[in-house]
Formats: sequence, C-alpha cells, structure tokens
Amino acid sequence: MRGLTLLLPTLDEAEALAGVIGRIPRDAIENGGYILRVVVVDGGSTDGTEEIAESLDCELIQQVGGRGKGNGLREAFHSFMQTEDEFLVLMDADGTYRPEEIVDLLEHLESSNVEIVIGSRMKGTISSGAMTRRNYIGNRILTWLAVVLYSRYVSDLCTGFWAFKRSAIKKMQLNSTGFEIEAEMYTSAVHERIQMTEVPIHYDSRIGQSKLGSIRDGIRIAMKLLKRRFIHHPRS
Repeated sequence: MRGLTLLLPTLDEAEALAGVIGRIPRDAIENGGYILRVVVVDGGSTDGTEEIAESLDCELIQQVGGRGKGNGLREAFHSFMQTEDEFLVLMDADGTYRPEEIVDLLEHLESSNVEIVIGSRMKGTISSGAMTRRNYIGNRILTWLAVVLYSRYVSDLCTGFWAFKRSAIKKMQLNSTGFEIEAEMYTSAVHERIQMTEVPIHYDSRIGQSKLGSIRDGIRIAMKLLKRRFIHHPRS
C-alpha cells in the first residue's frame, strides 16, 4: 500500500465541502493500493469550513503565511514532504471537479513515465454555465502565452486538478501567493525537466461564490509566466 494525500484548498467552501468529500471514491482508491489521507488547507474561512473539515475527519492545515491560494498550497506541499506519502492529488473543493476522476489521474500517473498528471478541462467536458466566457478566453490566452514562452505543450494552464509523484513536489520551486500558483507549477516543472501529461476531465458549475477576480488574477498569472521564464529559481 502506498500513501496518497488528497489536498483540498478552501476559502469559505462550507456549501460544497461535505459533498465533495462524500464523493471521494474511497473503495476504488483503496483497491488501487493506496492509503488515503484527506487534507484541507484553509485560507481563513469564516463560514464554518474548518469545522466541517474536522467533523469529516480531514486533516486541517490553517494557513499561517498569509491568505491566498499560493501561500496555502506551498504550506501544504511542505507539510506533505514531512510525511512518507508517495502521491499527492490536488483538487479544488468548490464542486467544479469530480472526485470520481481521481482514480483516472492516478492510473495515468503510474502507467506513464511522468511525474505530474494535469486534469484538462479543455480536453474534457465543460458543463453549460460552469465557466464564464471571460474566464474561458482568459485561460486560452494565458495557456497560449505559456506554450509560446516555455515551448512545452499544455492545454489548460489554470486547472485546479493535478496529480503528483513525491519526486515532483520535491523538485518544484515556488513562491506564488495567489491564483498564479498553478501557472508557476507548470513553469517550475518545465525548468526542472519534470515530465507531465494531461487527461481529459469534467468541469461542473461551482457551488458558492467564486474567489477568482478574473482580470486582476489574469494579469498576475501573465506576470508570473514572464518572470519565471527568466528566473528559474525564485526566492521563497
């Protein structure tokens, strides 16, 4: 049996969290030879998200380095490296991603000669109304920019569904504080020559209010892509 961490970043996800955790395919994961830990990293929720996580026997990480998704994921990655788990799956906890597809990502991670599997919404199915036209176009532009700058194909730069081998987490060098973290994971993987592949996934309408400030966050993502093109090893 191999240790698997399922990492769920949250900020006021009380409406969605219990449903997401309830859909985790625990039997299929166990039958695949994994021992599952569910870890919630919370950025300062005020709606009871942390209490729900603890009531569902999740391990809870309360961010101490400041709010922002990037801060939370970097703290959680550091915590992961203190365990002996071999794999980590990252999935947004807002109901947009299907926990049932965790097994698909893990199967590709183990059957392919890669260290990262990216769940691609662009190769999969986006439910009607799940992504605004502005966010869709913005993601397309940012993904195109990433491919032009780094010469490594990716179809969905800003997806929130990833699977990693421990070796990838160890090698990635990150300093993002906000929603630019996924873009930086891609850039760091390119710089560190970490092999990646993509699998198609479903993307559904989120439960609760979106935290993504489209234009502002899009600019931060573009700036991160440009900076990391020339700075391989960022200061933490």
